[in-house]
Amino acid sequence: MSINQSGWRPEMVAGSGNVPATSTGNTFTGNRALMLEEALIFEIGSTETTGVEVAAPVTTASKLGSLARTAPIGLPGLSEPETVRHYTRLSRQNYAIDLGLFPLGSCTMKHNPRLNEKMARLPGFADVHPLQPVDTVQGALAVINELAVWLIKLTGMHGVAMSPKAGAHGELCGILCIKAALEKRGEGHRKVVLVPESAHGTNPATAAFAGFQVEDIPATAEGRVDTAALKARLGPDVAAVMITNPNTCGLFERDLKEISDAVHEAGGYVYCDGANFNAIVGRVRPGDLGVDAMHINLHKTFSTPHGGGGPGSGPVVLSEALSPFGPLPFTERHGDGHITLVEEESVDDRHPDSFGRMVAFHGQMGMFTRALTYILSHGADGLRQVAEDAVLNANYVLRSLEDTLDAPFGGSGPCMHEALFSDANLADGFSTLDVAKGLIDEGYHPMTVYFPLVVHGAMLVEPTETESKAALDQFIGALRSVAERAKAGDTALKSAPHFAPRARLDETLAARKPVLTWKNPTPVAAAAE
Repeated sequence: MSINQSGWRPEMVAGSGNVPATSTGNTFTGNRALMLEEALIFEIGSTETTGVEVAAPVTTASKLGSLARTAPIGLPGLSEPETVRHYTRLSRQNYAIDLGLFPLGSCTMKHNPRLNEKMARLPGFADVHPLQPVDTVQGALAVINELAVWLIKLTGMHGVAMSPKAGAHGELCGILCIKAALEKRGEGHRKVVLVPESAHGTNPATAAFAGFQVEDIPATAEGRVDTAALKARLGPDVAAVMITNPNTCGLFERDLKEISDAVHEAGGYVYCDGANFNAIVGRVRPGDLGVDAMHINLHKTFSTPHGGGGPGSGPVVLSEALSPFGPLPFTERHGDGHITLVEEESVDDRHPDSFGRMVAFHGQMGMFTRALTYILSHGADGLRQVAEDAVLNANYVLRSLEDTLDAPFGGSGPCMHEALFSDANLADGFSTLDVAKGLIDEGYHPMTVYFPLVVHGAMLVEPTETESKAALDQFIGALRSVAERAKAGDTALKSAPHFAPRARLDETLAARKPVLTWKNPTPVAAAAE
């Protein structure tokens, strides 16, 4: 069939899926159907205009003194429709869990049930103020208290600190508890924290921030902690071990109880990074494995939304040995059902060893409400199934792709919540980054790349339990297709993505010389003069 001058072929009818915009594939507007091209707000507005007419203010003496603005603020003036359209068009360029599978490994991105959102928006929770009298917020305190009870039961621990605001904040809470406990014992000289290679990257940073020296513990060939090397390093200068279980290779640390016993015998404490609790909730209680402190990311295990800087929530469960050193405040339920908020160390001299506060108030109320809703709607059996389905989905991804992508620990037995691949068998010159960029063209956010560091060119995929087999099959097909292109040396991958709003960036240059402010380009006429 010949092509006419416009580049249109008669068989290219609506619904065929291959209708070209023009003969060159470009459009006058830069739009591609409903994928709208959007300029910066400074480029579509003018500082000389405003979208709202306001009467000239009555001249009065400024109360700002030296803080008064002396130059134009430089913000563009847009009408309300222009402003709404600008941000709506930008939002269409975002990927979200409500659009498709979000395969980030080591950062559970599961569906957030709308029931949770409905409960969090109830006026008594959404509008509560942290400075209200305790008698007026008994319902909110009851939510915090009941969630705390559930977290203690699910982990087999003794107490819980609810106020930490995120995972790393929770790590700091646990390490400060350990530090306070050691000082109480007169063993403040213990300054070394052992961190396995398979732990989360925030673990060593947290220990260093708290004033400890960090020493690495190597991983075995199968991706787990080298227990013999860890035991050999224990001594009177070791304060604690920070271990992630399941670890960042997606594997369960089978020797954790043995490790805990050895650390305790040497006088140290065991901190477990609980970011991956999603894989074992309802199946394993960390307290039974000898863990002394563990943070729980509510925004991972219990489906409260996260990303974009928050809101996070990282309660920390504590063993009986560390509970007395936990931070304030915490809730306390009395026999008559009334709940009080313990905020002072000296109340009845019952909490003299608390290391103090982590935050100004009581934690993330919205996240507490969402997490408790999730727990109650699932029940104990449902939470157990969450872990089972998460592990099943991850193993389905692992076994479906291990014939195409290198799976460095595929022979170590079943994985847990995430599948780990590498770029070891790609064609020369092709890397993990090329696969990740190719996935963008397939309509997916890339998986976690180049982490964990123990695997060169790592690709870490966590499908979560909320994805159907059909959704997994589509993702597996897309990743297989991109991987096979990389193995075949398809040079088009080197410049992917091709269908995203923006092409591949020079990420090194962007990191070293970021352009953080917009500057009005010099007009062409002025430049010529």
